[in-house]
Amino acid sequence: MKKSNGVLLLGDPRLRQKSEVIKDANDDSVQGAQVRLSQLLADFREEHGFGRAIAAPQIGAPIRMITCNLGDGVFHLINPEITWRSKEKITLWDDCMSFPALLVRVGRHRSISMKFQDENGDLIMWEKLPVDQSELFQHEIDHLDGILSVDRALDGESLVLKDIFDEHQEYLESQVTYLPRMAEKLPQPIE
Repeated sequence: MKKSNGVLLLGDPRLRQKSEVIKDANDDSVQGAQVRLSQLLADFREEHGFGRAIAAPQIGAPIRMITCNLGDGVFHLINPEITWRSKEKITLWDDCMSFPALLVRVGRHRSISMKFQDENGDLIMWEKLPVDQSELFQHEIDHLDGILSVDRALDGESLVLKDIFDEHQEYLESQVTYLPRMAEKLPQPIE
């Protein structure tokens, strides 16, 4: 199967598999996947200029793990699970390492809460995340369930190549309620 710097590309059937729960975070295969994911995330960010997270299925490892770099270094989320979703939703142009030349207009919950284990196996709870993290983790957890953002496209007009998006950015941005650069301007969710 063809890969992009080790990242599986759209159409690879392994992206559609539901991932298995990790029983032992210290297992050699889990540790190896962490190393590969960390390196691929760094390489992808350098090559493409974006990429905050990558899910294990994107490298052909069908385990429930996400590797992130939100600006403060790399960390791993093991067995992440959404525990709450806001009623309020947003629409955005979603990008993905498995199809780096494509953007997909999707709807996501404005905020989520989630739980996961860290690299040491400690349970972590994150409550009512800000929109930028909420939309990211919804995307990545979808990967763990074999769901891609193309499956969540709002309609037949919700796919656009990045080059075309750049040519018509103002028009296409007017079609969504959330842009990544808006994150700091939006009020925090109220429930």
